Amino acid sequence: MNIEKQYQEDHSVKLVVEVDPAKMETYKKRAATKISSRGSIPGFRPGKAPYHIVVRTYGEGAITEQAVDLFIDAEYSNILKEADVNPGASGTLENIESLEPPKFVFRVPLAPEVDLGDYHAVRMEYEWNAPDQAAVDAALEDLRQMYASTETVERAIEVGDYVLLDVTSETPEVNRTGFATFVRNEDRDTEWPYNGFAKELVGLKSGESKTIEHTFPEDWELEDLRGKTVSIEATIKTVRGVTLPELNDDFAKTTGAGETLEQLKEAVKKDVEARSQNEYDDKYFVDLLEKLKEGVTIKFHEHTLEHEGEHVLNELANRLSQQGMDLETYFKMRNTTREQFIEDEVKPVAKKRLERGLILDEIVKLEKIQIDDEALNAEFNNTLNNLVMQGVDLSKLGGGRKGQQQLSQSIAMDAASRVMTRKALDMLKSIATGTYKSPEEREAEAQKAAEAVEATDESTPPAEEQEKPAE
Repeated sequence: MNIEKQYQEDHSVKLVVEVDPAKMETYKKRAATKISSRGSIPGFRPGKAPYHIVVRTYGEGAITEQAVDLFIDAEYSNILKEADVNPGASGTLENIESLEPPKFVFRVPLAPEVDLGDYHAVRMEYEWNAPDQAAVDAALEDLRQMYASTETVERAIEVGDYVLLDVTSETPEVNRTGFATFVRNEDRDTEWPYNGFAKELVGLKSGESKTIEHTFPEDWELEDLRGKTVSIEATIKTVRGVTLPELNDDFAKTTGAGETLEQLKEAVKKDVEARSQNEYDDKYFVDLLEKLKEGVTIKFHEHTLEHEGEHVLNELANRLSQQGMDLETYFKMRNTTREQFIEDEVKPVAKKRLERGLILDEIVKLEKIQIDDEALNAEFNNTLNNLVMQGVDLSKLGGGRKGQQQLSQSIAMDAASRVMTRKALDMLKSIATGTYKSPEEREAEAQKAAEAVEATDESTPPAEEQEKPAE
């Protein structure tokens, strides 16, 4: 075959493939045999009619069309290999330029390409600080509220009450039925739908409603709400007064976080610090990747972006289904169409996710990052524990043994992906903070550690040879 490559601006390649006429004749004969085997030619068994009889019966065009299909099925992978093309998706037969000689034109989307540039020069300080005691005290109060006793009261809402209400608006993200909130005196970053919302309910009684207008800031975490003024109708269903448990050893035992109040406080402190650091890390790595992207060149075909967009749209559909809504209803509420929503909102999100994933994949490749069994097993078990805590009975999921194996494989793949992502991000952090070690240095350190463990094992006598304690 003679193959001409023509690279296109959309990160695809056009392959003009000229085929040896003798090879094409071979495929035409195979096509004739296949056609005759499916049909009935008088005087011949299926598939046994001579070539010229099949041509006379079905026509040259039908045989040529079948021959082209057979040729593509058998030779397409060889064409890509011979042309040294790394496809990003299935190619298409764009045109048949001629049949004498046979000349086919294929359009093939190319796999994404990433050039990280001088990524080792990127610097960004890591400046997380542990939360102060006030944050720990607030977490302890939240824990007390979780174990508080409540009783329904026939009075207006006061600070310190639990309130059950329905929240509705024209924006689906702010719709909740049977929503429970605690009316705190102080604002909390974790309050839904925004800080200070619950205090707006003070003075209302069961059965009463109130319309609240709130303008979300431009940097709000949910993109659909950024800079928007939303009219929220809150309808009170139940008001419950709260009695908080005493902070003592008995309370610590009740929570299961410790036997004493001091152990409980230490556990809460560690949890607060872990959540604080995770929140800092989320923002740090987003900013770091954006800074890194300034020197990165990424090329990908539109098909790759569309594929990522499908994932984004499916995730939105799953979230909406949990609220009893489908995508078409959501589009109507947003006064948009599927096409416009994909163009305006899905594609930007998909592009960011795609670029982030491609950068991290390239880091993994260049830095020779590997997953260790210990980290993978820990993540796998953590995922299973979270599913169980969410009330998922893994033993009752359908599919029998085969289904269980597929579920296990799916969880393992997700766990491996998360572990690899964390390792890639940690690698970027080491570069940005000046603590980077090359793959060779890391390998040397690992080898040294392994030798030290081996030496320790050799110097420790077997258990049966060790001195027994005096009786």
